[in-house]
Order: sequence, then C-alpha cells, then structure tokens
Amino acid sequence: MRNLVYALATVVLVFGLVVIYAGHVAARGPVSEPDDMVGLGKAIFFDTTLSTPPGQSCASCHDPKMGFADPDADLPVSQGAIEVRFGNRNAQSVAYAAFAPALYYDPATTPAIPEGQYKGGLFWDGRVNSLEEQAREPFLNPLEMHNPNRTTVVVAVRRSEYADLFKGVFGGSALGDVDYAYECIAQALAAYMRSPEVSPFTSKYDYWRKGEARFTESELRGYKLFQPMGKARCANCHEEDIFTNFGHQNLGTPRNPELPYYYLPASLNPDGVDYVDRGLGDFLRSAGYSEEEAASEDGKFKIPSLRNCAVTAPYTHNGYHTTLREVVVFNNTRDLPGSAYPAPEVAENVHRHPMVMPGTLGRLGLTDQEIDDIVAFLQTLTDGYQP
Repeated sequence: MRNLVYALATVVLVFGLVVIYAGHVAARGPVSEPDDMVGLGKAIFFDTTLSTPPGQSCASCHDPKMGFADPDADLPVSQGAIEVRFGNRNAQSVAYAAFAPALYYDPATTPAIPEGQYKGGLFWDGRVNSLEEQAREPFLNPLEMHNPNRTTVVVAVRRSEYADLFKGVFGGSALGDVDYAYECIAQALAAYMRSPEVSPFTSKYDYWRKGEARFTESELRGYKLFQPMGKARCANCHEEDIFTNFGHQNLGTPRNPELPYYYLPASLNPDGVDYVDRGLGDFLRSAGYSEEEAASEDGKFKIPSLRNCAVTAPYTHNGYHTTLREVVVFNNTRDLPGSAYPAPEVAENVHRHPMVMPGTLGRLGLTDQEIDDIVAFLQTLTDGYQP
C-alpha cells in the first residue's frame, strides 16, 4: 500500500498549490482564482446561517484575527453549533493549508527518522487531500455545524444575500441541484482558502527575509537555534518557508483531562472517557490499510505550520499545551528524569532519536534564555506586521 501511495505522489496536482514528483514537494504559492469566485467563497466562509441552529460559520473556528484558528483559547477544542457539543480535536488553522500536498509515503530516511514517514493530507490525521474535500466536512459534522444533510446547507445559500453571485459564478441553475450546488460551495470555499488573504506572507519574518525589517537580538538568537544545525533543530520538521515538512509524528502528547469530548453522550462518543485518539493510524485503518501498517502510525498527527503560532493557542491535537512556551519546554524536557509529564496518549511510536543522547527531541538541553529566544522568533511568524 505504501508503494501505491508513493507512486501516486508523482501526480501533478492541477488544483493544488504544490507539485509532487517522486515524493518531492515544491511550493508554488497561491493559485490565482477569479475574484468573483474568491469573493463568493469569502461570503460563504463568514455566513453564520449555514449551521443548524444558525449562528456558526467557518470563521467561528477559523478567525482571521487569530491566524485563521479558533479564537477561544480557553477551550482545548472548538464548541459546535450545539453549545453542549465539542469536537475531539483542536481546530487547525486554515492559513497556509493550501500548500499541503496529498497524503503520500516518503521513504526518505534521516538519522532521526530512520523509517520514513507519511506526509501531506489535511486535518490532523491527513484524511483528505484537497481543500474542496476539507470544506465539505464541517457542515455535516454533528459536533461542528450540525446540519442534517446537504439540502439544509444549499437551501440556506439559496436564501442568502450572495445567491445571485453564486449563480453568476456557477450558472443560473446551479442552486437547483443539491449535490451539484454542494460541490460548488466547496469549490468556492477552497478558492478563498487558496487566496493571498488567507496565506498572505506578511509576518516580520517575511519582511526580514526581504531586508525590510530587523530582528531583535533575541529573535535572531531564536532563529539560529531553530535552524537544522541549531541547538533546537526545530527546522528539521518545521521547514522554511511554510514552517512544516507536512509530515506526521507522535510527539508523546499526554491525554488532555480538560477535553469535553470525553463526556459527550455515547451516540457521539461511544468510548467515553476511555477514548484514545490514534490519529493517522485510525485513518489508515478506515481506508483499508493493513493492521500492521496502521498500527505503525498510531498516535501520529500532522506537523502543523508554525506560521501565526503565537496567536493560535492552544496547541497540539488535543489542546494539551496552552502556551507556546509550554510546547517548547515539553520538547526540551519530555524525556528527562523527573520531568513528571503524564504518559503519552498513545505510547507506541513516540518520536525519539534511535540513539538516546543529549541534544535530541525530549532532551534538547535548552536553557531558559534559549527557550525565550525561540519563542521570540516564533512570534515573528505572525501575519500583519507593519515594517
């Protein structure tokens, strides 16, 4: 199965923002979409009438002011249109998501990753391969926008102020066929998420790269620590310029006891407080992969882009870490004697260097000042900087 996925990675993605050839990903930047398509997608993205009950839009969990992530940093996961329902995972930012390739297996090995890894896909578990596929899901998710069917969504669009724009983009009869209209909704949302408005590259880091801004001493030290040969080596997984390699790893994140999903009715969470999120592994099981292969990916989640990470708290798939500094400290001390972290949610496949040694993930040896410097650098990745 891995060979099949790897072979498919040679396909050139027509609608995506990347070209995948023999497993190599080359970022190409935002695709130029027609302005009316992007405008329509934006109108749908902010429309609060497309949930049941009305009141929740895509932007409710992907707020532009918060790096297109959930604005409620006090909750580990997003609240749904039904106020007593919550998702099982922290809502990822959709900013820069358009650069992700389709899921594929990269057999390339490194000293830290001797087994290769799956890369790409969208959502924490990589389960969809395009923004169109991603856009279809929240509307019908009972823990998110809670619509009973596609018809409910399409009827709301028919009644919207942008219905004429929709017909202008997709044709006068586009809203007459529910399935076709629903696909058009997804296409428009994807066009907006591919636009420069969602992936603007306007951080201090971007201006610094162009020579139009200067880092502070702390920011510059943090940048050097971040590099592949720096003390923290963050860039081995968070490669410039998107600040991710799109891979999937198990960082050993503990269960989050504050996760409200544990306490949902059995109809929504059959496992109750015993629920374990196995991430990529469970997606591969659902896709028909062998148990052996799926089990080897248990506990692995998409490595997120660090762009805008200073404003997208909480962190990790279950919102366990509430501050950026907590994440850096965890990566720094996870495996040290006396670190006192709870057990990983999924103990299998925790990412560790094959040879236990200082200077590797979990025992990086960073000082408090170096941690502060890394956080200072990460804060330069927030869009909207004014040079």
